Amino acid sequence: MLLALVAALLPLLAATVLTAPVAAARERAVPAAALTEVTNFGTNPSNLRMYLYVPQSVTPNPAVVVAVHWCTGSGPDMYNGTEYDTLADRYGFIVLYPSVTRSSKCFDVSSPQALRRGGGSDPVGIKSMIDWVTRTYDADTDRVFATGISSGAMMTNVLLGDYPDVFAAGAAFSGVPFACFATTDGSEWNSACSGGTVTHTPQQWGDLVRNAYPGYSGPRPRMQTWHGTQDDVLRYPNFGEQIKQWTNVQGVSQTPAATDTPQSGWTRTRYGGTGDQAPVEAISLQGVGHNLYAQGMASRVLTFFGLDKSGPAPQPQPGACKVTAGVNAWSTGLTASVTITNTGTTTVDGWKLGFTLPSGQTVTGGWGATYAPSSGAVIATNVSYNGTIAPGASVSIGYQASHGGNSAAPAAFTLNGTACAAG
Repeated sequence: MLLALVAALLPLLAATVLTAPVAAARERAVPAAALTEVTNFGTNPSNLRMYLYVPQSVTPNPAVVVAVHWCTGSGPDMYNGTEYDTLADRYGFIVLYPSVTRSSKCFDVSSPQALRRGGGSDPVGIKSMIDWVTRTYDADTDRVFATGISSGAMMTNVLLGDYPDVFAAGAAFSGVPFACFATTDGSEWNSACSGGTVTHTPQQWGDLVRNAYPGYSGPRPRMQTWHGTQDDVLRYPNFGEQIKQWTNVQGVSQTPAATDTPQSGWTRTRYGGTGDQAPVEAISLQGVGHNLYAQGMASRVLTFFGLDKSGPAPQPQPGACKVTAGVNAWSTGLTASVTITNTGTTTVDGWKLGFTLPSGQTVTGGWGATYAPSSGAVIATNVSYNGTIAPGASVSIGYQASHGGNSAAPAAFTLNGTACAAG
């Protein structure tokens, strides 16, 4: 009798053991379609914070994009200032937003700990976040990617160097090569590197990456790098040094396999291949400064990552939105009034309005939306009371800005990545 009872219970016990980890993982999952902070995610030597966006339509075994913010920014700023969340809604991947808590709000890309695999500091915390996501959502470990702006671009280079077995590719906007910012005195800033005076041979740059994980002989992540020729924060020579470094790491020629102009003022070079997923891709933006990120660039990042299924993200039908903007200016400041009209046939439920401020303008305040960053390519995100726009309905928002002489209104707008007609 006892043996029969044990035999009957064994399948139930086995099922409990097998399903318990899955159930526990589901209990830890975050709400869908909302930026959510995750705590207690694992080893975190530098006290980073973790924010996560999981789309409502997350795919089975989803890809993970780690989106890393700029100095003075935060994970929520990166969420508000880029369109990776709306692209995640379209393609089903998960977006992870690490967030710095140290006073500078800059990532550690300079300490000896940060520049070696498992050495400590920010990269270890970010790796713990990735491990949490892959456990909780059964994410595809072959499709983990990193992208960042400024300090986040530098961290993108560091992550790909420290963890070549974790990342499939990276995209760095206004960054510097791996280990270019290295210091030994505890300083977060390296003036020689930022000034573009640190130069090495391709082999030397490549050795710095390889030394971060000695003995590793597996595949290396692909790299896409973007830089403006007039960058006055992380000078333009860093663009060429990154190309030297990552072509050497990939073992491909420094002579471009393809060169084109995907947009006026842009020069794109591809190394080791001519397609959208070349081992190294570099985009130089003529006459553009440090704050080069703009609407539409994230779609190009997804193309490089291979997350857009079959090329650039499809655009909704034209005529879905109309924007009217007016400015009231004085000697050094202005107020702008913006009206967004839904000219489509379906309700807009949650919106991000993208536009580029004229040179010299900086947002100092606003209403009806949150604005980030304060200059350059800005994204205005709805607040709690105006996120829904019915067909034919309008929402009015506005902002105050300082200016250096150019008080014009933005010339073009996008709503959730779709170009809007001018009112």
